[in-house]
Amino acid sequence: MSVVDELAALMADKGQRNYGENVTIAEHVLLTAGAAQAQGASDTLIAACLLHDVGHWLDEPDDDFGIHAHGDTGGAWVAERFGPAVAEPVRLHVEAKRYLCAVDPEYHDRLSPASQYTLTQQNGPMSIDQVAAFETNKYFQDAVALRVFEDDHGKKTGTPVPLLKDFAALLLQLTNDDC
Repeated sequence: MSVVDELAALMADKGQRNYGENVTIAEHVLLTAGAAQAQGASDTLIAACLLHDVGHWLDEPDDDFGIHAHGDTGGAWVAERFGPAVAEPVRLHVEAKRYLCAVDPEYHDRLSPASQYTLTQQNGPMSIDQVAAFETNKYFQDAVALRVFEDDHGKKTGTPVPLLKDFAALLLQLTNDDC
């Protein structure tokens, strides 16, 4: 089974859940990836945007807002199929929210109520030391970019939602690459 087939099955099943937003999780990741593509992001970042919430589909949710540690579980799933340039931003995107809330005092207020709640379940904003450590990660900038695409574009209603097939060739090209 190709990674596109695996993803399609997950999207058709648990991807139809809503975790406190006005879109399903599948719509959310497709909107996020579509925004990244429209803004000229790299192929690896577009793929990471598409895959960033796969961790929500791998187990039962913690509560009505999904799986709080979905970055870790999703990052591990992605790492089995893609190189670190795709997997690491997925793994780090929850930490990127914590980072942005620490370095930009207004960022928290721009988060949706669901994201504000999950931040409380994900250890809140980073400390100064955690910010410094996060910034040493080779992929922190892509994780932050993913987070911004997610928060600014991935929860919009009334926006045409791209289809998974629109990203199939990109995913297949990157599968098991050392990107």
